[in-house]
Formats: sequence, C-alpha cells, structure tokens
Amino acid sequence: MFRAGGGEGDVKVTTERGIRREVLGALALAGMCLMLVAAAHGQAGQAAPAASGTKPVMSDQFFKNVQVLKGIPVDQFLGTMGFIAASLSVNCTECHLAAGRGLIRDYAADTPKKQKARQMMLMVKAINQANFGGAHRVTCWTCHRSDTQPPETPSLAVQNGAVPDRDPNDIEVPDEPIPSPTADQILDKYIQALGGAERLAGITSLTAKGTYAGFDTNLDKVPVEVYAKFPGQSTTIVHRSEKAENITTYDGRNAWIAMTNTILPVKPLTGGELDGAQLDAEMFFPAGIKKYLRDWRVGFPPTSVDDHLVQVVQATAPGGSRVKLFFDTKSGLLVRVARFADTTLGFNPSQVDYSDYRDLAGVKVPFHWTLTWTDGRSEFDMTDVQPNVPIDAARFGESVLPKAATP
Repeated sequence: MFRAGGGEGDVKVTTERGIRREVLGALALAGMCLMLVAAAHGQAGQAAPAASGTKPVMSDQFFKNVQVLKGIPVDQFLGTMGFIAASLSVNCTECHLAAGRGLIRDYAADTPKKQKARQMMLMVKAINQANFGGAHRVTCWTCHRSDTQPPETPSLAVQNGAVPDRDPNDIEVPDEPIPSPTADQILDKYIQALGGAERLAGITSLTAKGTYAGFDTNLDKVPVEVYAKFPGQSTTIVHRSEKAENITTYDGRNAWIAMTNTILPVKPLTGGELDGAQLDAEMFFPAGIKKYLRDWRVGFPPTSVDDHLVQVVQATAPGGSRVKLFFDTKSGLLVRVARFADTTLGFNPSQVDYSDYRDLAGVKVPFHWTLTWTDGRSEFDMTDVQPNVPIDAARFGESVLPKAATP
C-alpha cells in the first residue's frame, strides 16, 4: 500500500505519489497510474527478486539514470521519492515527463526540475554532514513545508497567532519531561482495557473479512481479507478487481508488497518498511508488545488525537525505527501507532489509527483502522472477525505472492 514520488531516476512505480489527499481528482490520477501497463517495462533494468534468500535489488540496478540515490534498496528509493513528494506537496508529474498519452511516463529522461532536485539533495547532505554529524536535521521539509517555493520572509499571520494545531506525531519530550505514568503503567492499563493478559494470550490467530478503500481503488470500497497468526505473522489481501490484488505479507522474518498488473509486481521490504510490516503484525497480538519494542520513553506534553486526550509513549522497533503509541487517557485503549522510516533524505512518517473496538472472545479488538502515510490514506472496515481459526502456513510469506511475479 505504498508508494511513489517525484525526484530523480527512472521511477516506474505503482502510483503517482504525493497527491494532495483533499483532491479526489488527483486521487483518481493515482489510481490510474497504479494500472501502468507492462509496455513501460522496457525502461526498467533487472526485475526485483521476491526470494528471501537473495539480496534486495539496488535502486541503480532496477532504475535507469539514477545519479544521487545509488546503492539503496528499491523500496527505500521509492520511500525517498515519497519523502520529496510529500515535502513539496507534488506528485510524479512535477519532475517526470509524460510519454504517449500520458499514462506512461519517461521517468529516466532528464528535466530541469530533476537536475535541481539532485542539487538540493547534495546540498542537504552537505549541510547535515558539516553541521550535524550526518543526522537528518535539515531536510526538504525544513524549508519547503508543502510548497515548491520555500518562503523567504516571516509570516505576519503566523506571528500574530494564526498557527494551526501541532501534529501530535511531532511532539517530543521537553528538556524537563512532563510528569506522567511510567511506560509499564500505561501499557499495563492498555492490556487490561483489552481484556487482560490471560485472555489476550488465549488468542493465537484470527481471520477477518471486510472492505478496503484507498488511493488504489479511487476510494471505492472493495473486499479485503486479513490473516494473522502468533507470533508476528500477517497477510492482508485487497481484491481491487477479479484479476488484480494488493498483498502485504510478513512471515515472521521477511515482508513483501505485491500488486498485480503493475510494473513492480513484488517489492521486498527492507529497513523502516520492514519494521512497519513487523509492527503491524505484532499489533494483532498486543500482549507481547513490551518485549517486541525497546527503549521506552514517556514525559511527552499533553496532546489529542481525534478529540481523544492521549498519553504518548515512544519506543524503538528491532530494526531501529522510532515508534510512537497514543493511548486514550480514559479508556486506556490504543488510538494510534505512528512510525518513522529512515530514508536517504529524512524520516517518512506513517500511522495506523484504531477505532470501533468490539468484544471478541472476551477481548476488545478494533474493527476499523486507517493507514495514513505521506499524502495517502486507506480505510479498513472489518465485518467478520474470527479468533483462533486454523491458518495454513501458506497464507504467509512468499507462498501467497503472485506466482508470475516470483523468479
């Protein structure tokens, strides 16, 4: 359910990234780009492997004319494109030329904007190396803030109080942390709110059916299936049509995103994207969340998520990605998980918002969740969730991927 962007290189992706989410027509464009035909494959290099035993294909192996973002896995390259697109609120059309009738783009061709993007990436890298030890302290977002032209003068409107509410994902622990319960206390309240550790331990698998709506369906609702098995395995299958599916699967070690009828049919996940897939799988069985995440932090200022006053707890995933969990202060239930995947240029945020908790075998389970990333959003509504259903091992990992897409 990810991603594409605008920047450098031959980016044959499954959707035009960076679409402004409030413009339905632009979302329709993204859905159209999802259906790119195989004729564009002539622009690509090697096919991306799906086999877990092989090394991930690098950006400059799969894409043409990559000059700056060399030597990183394909999924991280696309994540970096998404970071650029989100920072400037643009999509692929901003930098990449249209070919034919515009359904296929000549991503490899140089344009003045691509050349400028390369200069900006090198400038940002030099600033961070010279001043911040290479850390992502200055990024595209630092100056652009969803605008192609960075402002040059102070804003009187902002200065005089017309400032939007701060994104709760952005809050950090101040120099003097705010007094708050410990991470253990907040997590214990969450486990108790769900039904208690003993009942949670009694659920070792679940299956779910419902509907999905997102950029790739033009916001139309389509069938979706979810399979989850303890410890930490999950697969989500979105049926876009009779012949097209989106599959996200994590087998306990490796993860992939597969999208039929696209140029990049199978994308192995690495780095922060792999962390995100594992985190999603682990959250189906939250009793083990204390052991799965580490380096817990509290002391964040008060904030709200969708009118819920929340307590924020930060942790680190096994792969090093930063994660924030937002718990309703009254009910103790989890309302949001935000994760930050490291890219070459900065941290790509994504979040899952949970709601519509219902009782299932004595345990509260969210029947609705919303996945949001940089200018993209997908809604999952479950209508039938079954606990402790036997699930064949073939439901997870490479065995569930489209056969024509694997080597």
